[in-house]
Amino acid sequence: MNSSSDANQSVSPPFCLLGAAGYSRSLDTCVLEAVVILFLTVLIISGNLVVIFVFHCAPLLHHHTTSHFIQTMAYADLLVGVSCLVPSLSLLHFLRGLNEELTCKAFGYLVSVLKSVSMASLACISVDRYVAVTRPLSYATLVTPCRLRACIVLIWVYSALVFLPSFFGWGKPGYHGDVFRWCAESWTTEPGFSAFIAALLYAPAALIVCFTYGSIFRICRQHTREITQRHARFGSQPTEGGDKEGERGGERCEGCPDRRYAMVLFRITSVFYVLWMPYILYFLLESAGLYHHKVASFLTTWLAISNSFCNCLIYSLSNSVFRKGLGRLFSPLLPSCLGCLDAKKAPEPRRPV
Repeated sequence: MNSSSDANQSVSPPFCLLGAAGYSRSLDTCVLEAVVILFLTVLIISGNLVVIFVFHCAPLLHHHTTSHFIQTMAYADLLVGVSCLVPSLSLLHFLRGLNEELTCKAFGYLVSVLKSVSMASLACISVDRYVAVTRPLSYATLVTPCRLRACIVLIWVYSALVFLPSFFGWGKPGYHGDVFRWCAESWTTEPGFSAFIAALLYAPAALIVCFTYGSIFRICRQHTREITQRHARFGSQPTEGGDKEGERGGERCEGCPDRRYAMVLFRITSVFYVLWMPYILYFLLESAGLYHHKVASFLTTWLAISNSFCNCLIYSLSNSVFRKGLGRLFSPLLPSCLGCLDAKKAPEPRRPV
């Protein structure tokens, strides 16, 4: 009996989620699925390594306390990329000797915890910026390094505890492990556990982000309106030299760096929720028994995981300090190109009259 079952397993076609959906059961579909996952894995690992190294090479990025949360997200996303090697190797049939049930449970739990860390970190970033805008004078006493470290530890512990019941048979934390046959066919979601995750993680994080950034931009708009009205009221008065004019220009630009930095953080948060919202909606619909499709599960899951690469891209496009740190990081590799750029930026010497 054992020999016959072993023979059946040896001749059984390879399992992959896209092939199980009925579109194609050929090996090409499994290879395509493996290539997509492996490509995202390489992007996530390389992108977050760049973020981590740039933060170590650019001391100006450490002036904001949010840099600690951003580095926490980078380390969590880096671990997501490393853990994604497991389904890639499984689809390529390099992990045949492992216990499939234990492997897919561990992988699904680990990725869920790591993405929960990113979601909670974004919520903490928004709270930090809200405190900085609403209580600027007492910010240094409220946000201390000790409290910051305690908050980061609490994020990791809370994320680990929220998804822990899935290991004891209550529900399924997500579809990250559905590249394994046991996870896709035997591990089902439960409405109670899905509501539990939504109530303790998804809903609070989204509400905190919406409230804090809405308040921040409302306050910034109010300050901008007050400054504009002040300049309209006193702009016609004569000025003594250029000192007052310079002071007014400095007043007008007061808070501009903080506002630009808040916009960078808001872009990161927006991209996170844009990429994760299809997955969250599908997770809730599938748990309630309203909709189930394996291809939708695969696409929404890996679209959400692709967010782990986006932070590096957003930083490089939005933050000038990050771009300088990125140039400093790659300066040993491209010295000639950077030298040409520096030469172009250098001012031309004045000709003697």
